[in-house]
Amino acid sequence: MRRSCETVSKALIKSRYTTSTENLEYFLYYSESENMLENEWVKKDEADSQSQERENKFQLSLFPDEATEEYIFFQKVITAVQNWFTLFGWSKGPNPISIPHSLRRDVCKIQMTSSDEKVIKQNLGKDTKTVYDMLLHLSGQLLPGITSSQSLPSDPIERVIQLHWQHSTMLTFLKSQGACLPHVMPEFLLEPDEYKKWIGLQIALKNSEIFNNKSLSVLDDNVFETMSKRVWTDVLLQVYKVLVLARVSSLTTSNLLSSESPQSMPRINAEPLSSNIYSPSERLLLTWLNTHYEKTRKIVWKDCQKVPPMRWIVNFDRDLLDGLVLAAQVAAYCPYLISTHFTNMYTNPGTPEQCLHNCLILVNAFHSISLDIGVQVNGFISHVQYTV
Repeated sequence: MRRSCETVSKALIKSRYTTSTENLEYFLYYSESENMLENEWVKKDEADSQSQERENKFQLSLFPDEATEEYIFFQKVITAVQNWFTLFGWSKGPNPISIPHSLRRDVCKIQMTSSDEKVIKQNLGKDTKTVYDMLLHLSGQLLPGITSSQSLPSDPIERVIQLHWQHSTMLTFLKSQGACLPHVMPEFLLEPDEYKKWIGLQIALKNSEIFNNKSLSVLDDNVFETMSKRVWTDVLLQVYKVLVLARVSSLTTSNLLSSESPQSMPRINAEPLSSNIYSPSERLLLTWLNTHYEKTRKIVWKDCQKVPPMRWIVNFDRDLLDGLVLAAQVAAYCPYLISTHFTNMYTNPGTPEQCLHNCLILVNAFHSISLDIGVQVNGFISHVQYTV
């Protein structure tokens, strides 16, 4: 009897243990399945989020649609960029550029052509200036592997491959100088026909499974043109930032920060992390504007009924619209223009017409000293009307 009870007890314990084990395994399996399903949903959400983020970044990389405020703004940016690089981007005087057409067209000085199984060098002339000539002038150095008399092969595929490498080298150089161009791909800097050849080459390589894991974005003609216009503008803006604006340093403006600076004027912090809008060089320029305006306003307009009030200049648009700040800068270096030009300005302009009057005098002063920097009164008018 005792053995029977022991047998039954062992059987019950074994049954309960087996049932518990099966239940535990079931719960573990169910829990793991839930976790796996949840992880899949999380991965899907992350993939969708990343895809949406890439799409948003892609849209921001395009030139804005016409008839929008963004388009009008970007057109003004392009005009300003073209004017500056046309006048100051080259070693031997002005050289007209057109964004993006001339930049992506003029990429070599020697064109290799083939005729009757012979390769002929065609010199495009010393008047042909490439973007690499511009970078040599502004940086003082040639890009690695690119000569001043750069040539391209006659074979279309080899030409596209070399152009892609040249643009990639240029972007790498600019990034090493501090340029921010994460959205600019070398193929976006090509001519439309060259871009198509490059994409065809990439598709052929992808089909051959050489780059089967590499994503490939194919843009149609219209989208490519808007992308090309935007990225070339961004490249030139970054060139200006890292090769021109970066020359403004605390050493070149040390005398402005001396004890002679007006104590009543608030200081602009030039430390790198003190602003997320303006770079240290730009903030030094603001300091330069503030210092000269405060020192010069009481000299230039001392005989006027009302001297312009003290102001804290913190931007490069609204604070310059009435022409007084820029006039003070010019007067600090060319005081002989005070009696002939600047004393005729409105010292407290309150209407668009008065601001326009001041800007006309300022531009005339530029012309009188042969300061041909492409500044036009039209550039002030629209901003003045909108602000006032």
